[in-house]
Amino acid sequence: MSKKTFKAPGIYIEEVAAFPNSVAQVETAIPAFIGYTPRAERNGNDCSFEPIKITSFIEFERVFCFPDGPEPVQQYSPQYYLVRQNSKPKEGDFILIGSEYYSILPDASTIYYLYNSIKLFYQNGGGKAYIVSVGGYGKASGAALDIGDPLVNPNVQLADLLKGLSTLKTEEEPTMYICPEATLLSSAENGTLMQNMLLQNNEMQTAISIFDVIGGNRENPSGNNLDIETFRNNTGTTGLNYGAAYYPFLGTTIMGNQDLNYTNLFGGDVRALATVFNSIQPPEKSSLELLKSIYNSENSQSVNENHRTLLAISVTYKNIISAVLQLVNILPASGGMAGVVTMLDNSRGVWKAPANVSITGVASLPIKINQAEQENLNVDAVSGKSINAIRNFPGRGALVWGAKTLDGNNNDWRYINVRRTMIFIEQSCKKACLNFVFEPNDANTWVRIQWMIENFLNNLWRQGALAGSTPRDAYFVKCGLGTTMTSQDVLEGRLIVTLGVAVSRPAEFIVSSFVQQQMV
Repeated sequence: MSKKTFKAPGIYIEEVAAFPNSVAQVETAIPAFIGYTPRAERNGNDCSFEPIKITSFIEFERVFCFPDGPEPVQQYSPQYYLVRQNSKPKEGDFILIGSEYYSILPDASTIYYLYNSIKLFYQNGGGKAYIVSVGGYGKASGAALDIGDPLVNPNVQLADLLKGLSTLKTEEEPTMYICPEATLLSSAENGTLMQNMLLQNNEMQTAISIFDVIGGNRENPSGNNLDIETFRNNTGTTGLNYGAAYYPFLGTTIMGNQDLNYTNLFGGDVRALATVFNSIQPPEKSSLELLKSIYNSENSQSVNENHRTLLAISVTYKNIISAVLQLVNILPASGGMAGVVTMLDNSRGVWKAPANVSITGVASLPIKINQAEQENLNVDAVSGKSINAIRNFPGRGALVWGAKTLDGNNNDWRYINVRRTMIFIEQSCKKACLNFVFEPNDANTWVRIQWMIENFLNNLWRQGALAGSTPRDAYFVKCGLGTTMTSQDVLEGRLIVTLGVAVSRPAEFIVSSFVQQQMV
């Protein structure tokens, strides 16, 4: 009944709310990438160490990449060296040119992963994301990494990445933290960063962290188990159910022949490249002449034009670029996994385990994992820290073959989709209950809140997010005096809601039993 006072005869209209308050679902697939970018400038101002929200790779390019001139600009320019060997190398990557073996070694100071990881994210269905740029690329060292040495970029600083991580403390929207360049730190510094990421996840309870394992880019001559053990020792013990790790790296197709050229070899020293060509018998005269015209500045063509000409006339040059591209395209899996998670959340729901799916743009895996090796990754009796394998299957390609958090021995939180579903439910209900702050702490408010959350959970149950044949089996919500609150709670202004849910878990182990029946 209306409580308005009417003073004149007539017809009046009152609009009555048909829908009570409801729980609005928070978004579940918004990664935050932390790392180094070509630049960081928005509206003419530096935006380093500032979380910037983007919705497409075009937006990423607009803020974090150099603008193209008459010719496309290399946004990422790694440097590689060909080092002549006396015999076939027993370790590392190499190429046979003529009758000589050359090791292919990077200048570690020029290796970065974020730019290509963003590409891989969008190639796999990525959407909204936050980018925290911690600075531009550092100076090249001008020297090749020694054979067998770990790939550590001295320009990648732990302090930068920790500062970038701390900027996300004020952002509740990101649901995944990703730092591909953490693998370019030393093992000890990588451990410090991972522990800080998990600690922040545990405190904020809004996001998980996706990690990569140092050493996942190549076979370890001393055994891959050493890399796995080092990773497990470095992750600490706090917030493990907010972390997930993937192994190994991915051999992608992100960069092509048009993305590298001779300026990425020998620090851009064309004379050094010509020296390699001089060792070929019979010599490639046309290639040598072109290289000579380049380093003598007698060539009027652009770098890209010379590059295309060399690809067309020189088999050796084409093989070198192809071999270097294979190394440049080996990337940490975390960026691709963020895209896979986004795609599954949008098509199936956050409760779908991000496993038994392929990663678009993956052509190979630098490390092949078999069933026995995965057993050690999936279940670790000592630490309980599970690592999700990415494996090649005949006829199916590379598949994500694991869906566990780092807390693999915890029955409540061992699965990624369970952890992420609970974050989704908790944050959705938390934001919905904000509408009731300063409402009367009485039975009317309790009933409204209980009904609102029950309706939300019922919708999730109908979509398959919750287990149970009936709503009663799938969830419960309690709110009221004598059930969740005491008289003292009411007097002190506390309104307590308790809810329980049966989150659906993946069928990780499917066992088929066969019985042979005797025919009489």
